[in-house]
Amino acid sequence: MKNLWAGISGIIEGDEDPTYRAKREVFEEAGISEDKITILKTAEPMSVESQYNDHEWKIHPYLFAVNDITITLNWENSDYTWISPSELSKYQTVPSLEKVLARLL
Repeated sequence: MKNLWAGISGIIEGDEDPTYRAKREVFEEAGISEDKITILKTAEPMSVESQYNDHEWKIHPYLFAVNDITITLNWENSDYTWISPSELSKYQTVPSLEKVLARLL
């Protein structure tokens, strides 16, 4: 969703494992390899409204710790910033980002 802040995300293909996809997206979108991340917490999948009519996204929330904060953005992103959860309301975000984050904290 162009011009909105979001967490790293992707689409699960076929019967792909959500954890595999989450780690792959972290690498693809931020250039952080699997050996530099640790899963701190996961939450039950949740449905959120889509920007498209009659469509919902199924979200598999993950919270990662990062051992090396060197970021290399891919073509999907124009900028990044590290923030604390309390700062999220200062940003224009994709729909339901605060709900997803709340599940992980």
